[in-house]
Amino acid sequence: MAFAIGPQLLDGCVLAVLSRGDAYGYILTQQVKARLDISESTLYPVLRRLQRDGLLKVYDRPYQGRNRRYYAITPVGRTQLERRREEWKRFRDGVEELLKEDEQDGQTYLFG
Repeated sequence: MAFAIGPQLLDGCVLAVLSRGDAYGYILTQQVKARLDISESTLYPVLRRLQRDGLLKVYDRPYQGRNRRYYAITPVGRTQLERRREEWKRFRDGVEELLKEDEQDGQTYLFG
């Protein structure tokens, strides 16, 4: 079963990858795809949006006679990443609490 990945979560994942270092598009998409079931075509609009919002900067660097487009997280992007991490922790903890098994009888309760 696959879970839907909302835009805030996907943005946070992209920012997290770039917080480890600048990356060009192909490598960035491969790093995200290695952990999430998404297509490459999904990521490029995300990258454009993050750039437009000032969370990423873009620069080109020559490689074997061509330019590669690199993405780098900005200071604003790092601040946003920390917010997303905190939001994720609250969300994750809430879901884990809802899905945890009752310790007395081994039953999983989703409500009340």
